[in-house]
Amino acid sequence: MPSETPAAEPFIAELKRWRDVRGLSQSALAKAVGYTPSYVSKVESGHQRPSAPFAEQADRVLHAGGALRRAFREIETLPRLDASNAHPADVDAPGGDSQPASVIVKHDDAELFYDGRTYRATQRRQLYNASPDPITRYLIRISVDRFPGNPERSNRLYRENPLTWEEIDLSANVGGEPVGWRVQHDRDAFKELWLLFENDFGRYPLYPGETTWIEYSYTVSDEKWGTWFQRAVRLPTERLSVRLNFPAELDPAVWGTETTMTAAAFPFRTAIHKDSTDGRQVFSWTTDDPPLHARYRLEWKFRARPNSEETSAVSPTTASEKMRSIGVVQVGDPILAGQARAFELPGEAEDVRRVVAELNSAAERAAGIHNFSKGMGVAAPQLGIDRAAAIVRTAQGETITLLNPRVIEESAATDEQYEGCWSFFDLRGMVPRPRAITVEHQDIDGQRRITIFEDAVARLVAHEIDHLEGTLYTARMRAGVDTISVAEYRGTGRSWSYGDRPADR
Repeated sequence: MPSETPAAEPFIAELKRWRDVRGLSQSALAKAVGYTPSYVSKVESGHQRPSAPFAEQADRVLHAGGALRRAFREIETLPRLDASNAHPADVDAPGGDSQPASVIVKHDDAELFYDGRTYRATQRRQLYNASPDPITRYLIRISVDRFPGNPERSNRLYRENPLTWEEIDLSANVGGEPVGWRVQHDRDAFKELWLLFENDFGRYPLYPGETTWIEYSYTVSDEKWGTWFQRAVRLPTERLSVRLNFPAELDPAVWGTETTMTAAAFPFRTAIHKDSTDGRQVFSWTTDDPPLHARYRLEWKFRARPNSEETSAVSPTTASEKMRSIGVVQVGDPILAGQARAFELPGEAEDVRRVVAELNSAAERAAGIHNFSKGMGVAAPQLGIDRAAAIVRTAQGETITLLNPRVIEESAATDEQYEGCWSFFDLRGMVPRPRAITVEHQDIDGQRRITIFEDAVARLVAHEIDHLEGTLYTARMRAGVDTISVAEYRGTGRSWSYGDRPADR
């Protein structure tokens, strides 16, 4: 039941989708692209026709893989729309973004059920109207991304095989009464619509001081649903709960990452609970009073299907292709050769949280395709993000977050070990490095720190700082020494060896 939309609808829908995927507010996007928050708000509400430079900048900042540029080309030939012709929903949408602040979510409960081929998502929210006016509609979004971190591949998939209303099989009710909806945006991988608190038999407004449950469900095949499920807190919320219900025979493993307005991305503070019953494994997690704008991302892998991705006709075969398939930029891309842009902290703390969340997500994806016995690391430029952030995960399981790092001192003692790089993972190279390095870096609140790293951790950290400075490990190798193929390398699955000799600072 699509409805009339502004002429710029294709671009608006893609802009909202990618802003939602990347977790950027309108003001954060505006700052990143050099426009005012008012401009972004007017573009999304249909009152401002986007410009070509804005479309180009937004596509780059949101790492949309060309989706915004293509959507902009779609509207270039359409008639211009002035505010008087805008769709009422665009004019009325509070804040140009979602729901009125006077709505309180008493309980946000979500369940994702997988039968081995399709996912069925069911969202239930208990709403309390703290405003002086009745509420008659509620905005919801359905957004999918089959290949997180690889927007070009996801965009190609949905262009060739878009998400349709027929396959979604959306159902919705308010207070137990089935209700209809009005489509706001309808794109290949993004649907936005207003649930209307009414049907053919009556209207069910939520009056001031009253509480009601809304519920909606939809289905997406696993060919179009990536192995992640994100919950975003857009309204004041008292309790949030989520369940993932998987077939036990697939041997699922689940983990979660939290991103808030006051801290960088980190694992869930409390454990995800697992129950096994009737051939199913149910993973559940709950938190009370989640902060506004927090995002909780659950990801998983099916250990009984380790090679399912590799059996398709377009599946990656080499180590480098596998890294490319999970969103890692490969050698030859100019972003790997430049100096990464530093953060202004604490002013850009929100941007830090988004970037670090992307880094942690990429690390989880990489862990699913390779055994990193020596530890691992990834820098933002390797994900196409031109910012000075990197993470290192040591062999002992510690995660080190590096913001605006620089090496200020190196030990005289060095050693030489083989290294690999996600951006050309088919090769390994013998690289000399100092046994210890002293690094100046920053916390998310702008506090400067000085940390000494030694041996294996020093090597991992130095490798990632090199990425932020546009240097690959091949530039550190001794003259006349060549890389070897991963097939020739015999160190996979083994830690670097340092003996008993302490590092000389």
